[in-house]
Amino acid sequence: MARVKRAQIRKTRTKKLFDNASGFFGARGKTRRQANEAVMKARAYKFRGRKEKKRQYRQLWIARISAALMPHELSYSRFMHGLNKADIQLNRKMLSELAIQDADAFGEIVAAAKAALA
Repeated sequence: MARVKRAQIRKTRTKKLFDNASGFFGARGKTRRQANEAVMKARAYKFRGRKEKKRQYRQLWIARISAALMPHELSYSRFMHGLNKADIQLNRKMLSELAIQDADAFGEIVAAAKAALA
């Protein structure tokens, strides 16, 4: 069986590691072990951040809808319950865009939700 020399693959992996750790503060960007730990932690944060971004957008949409409902004297939860009763299938992203872009159409949706609640 042929002998395997690992110098080239180690060099490639180390170079890739330091490329990923570039810009890290202090030893975290200069020493192999600390750079590896920092890159692993950064990847974990990156994965978690992709999930958190979805949550943050949903919170933003809900806050926008709630703010747009204040002049109509209706709470967010009552509004969503009214939409379900009226069988209006609009997601929160579209509702928040309607509240910002087209207040008249949003007002009609609010009126339909209020009618379904009554």
